[in-house]
Amino acid sequence: MLPLLRVAALGSLLWQSATARPQTSTSTACNNSPDLCSRGYGNITHLGAHDSPFVSDSSNRFTSSGNQFFNSTTQLDAGVRLLSAQIHNVSSTDASLHLCHSDCGLYDAGPLTTWLASISTWLEANPHEVVTLLLVNSVNADASTLASQFSSSGITKFAYTPTTVPTSAAGWPTLQTLINANTRLITFVASLPSGNAAAPYLLDEFTSIWENPYDNISPSNFTCTPDRPATVKGSLTTAKTSGKLFLMNHFLYVSQLFGIESPNVDASATTNSPDTTLTGSLGSAASTCKAQYGSAPNFILVDWFNVGPAISTVDSLNGVGSSVNGRKSVSTTVMSQTFQGAGVGVGRGRSAIALVIGFGVAVLAGWI
Repeated sequence: MLPLLRVAALGSLLWQSATARPQTSTSTACNNSPDLCSRGYGNITHLGAHDSPFVSDSSNRFTSSGNQFFNSTTQLDAGVRLLSAQIHNVSSTDASLHLCHSDCGLYDAGPLTTWLASISTWLEANPHEVVTLLLVNSVNADASTLASQFSSSGITKFAYTPTTVPTSAAGWPTLQTLINANTRLITFVASLPSGNAAAPYLLDEFTSIWENPYDNISPSNFTCTPDRPATVKGSLTTAKTSGKLFLMNHFLYVSQLFGIESPNVDASATTNSPDTTLTGSLGSAASTCKAQYGSAPNFILVDWFNVGPAISTVDSLNGVGSSVNGRKSVSTTVMSQTFQGAGVGVGRGRSAIALVIGFGVAVLAGWI
């Protein structure tokens, strides 16, 4: 009987080991839907939070320097799968890498390593999700310097390193492949001045991605025409044949003092609306770009992601609906307007001068 007991015990251990691993069947949701598991990373639309770390909420009196109402991990909980951020030095005498909005004197969201560590913790807790980072390298840090930040945060264990950088949308692995390999973090950097030999998981953005214009102040001015990089500028045909992924910028600015622009929160309900009949809406722009380009955008970058809600347009483009699960609900309200009556919205006025100066620097430098 002893051998039988040993066999039974071994079987129990094997069963426990198997059940402790992430499931890989298509019945398990990948990026919140089982319908996406078998699809390539380059064949779905990822919702992106523009300037993800820069939060405008009651803790900072709804500062005008923010682009989102919820922090990065809450964004991920709610279905965002691309997080963009700007990297800056703290000051001329402090070269520490922080996440700052145009300038660290305007809005300092803290060390890059702290933010990366929070995303690493989130990935650990959500083993069936693939996340993309888009880092604006405002200080031209080299790959080795950035890699030290990634290593310190503990996030490199999730980093995807392609054998060769895909040259077409179809060349990217499926979500399930990335999940099975636990290489669920794809990182693009704009840009890497000396290449990425020191950290091959840091991918040069414009080698793999093209973007439409990001600087819009009128809802009637959204366009699908390529703007960056220069090799595809002005030509949808060239962008298509390049094999690069399409990142659609869709957020509005409003003109402030001296013609400087700041995020237009007041228009966000329309800007992020899935309604295809509204001028300047996300639904309309995405539909137009899909028709003109011949396929849906791979990434859609928005301010105030919860408003609209922007995820509705992305779900429609991905063809998922009832299959979506695992998301946490967040308010779709324009939060600053909700709380201004309680006296916590005054931060918008107080930060206006700093904001316009900071944004002026950012626009001139091409950081936004």
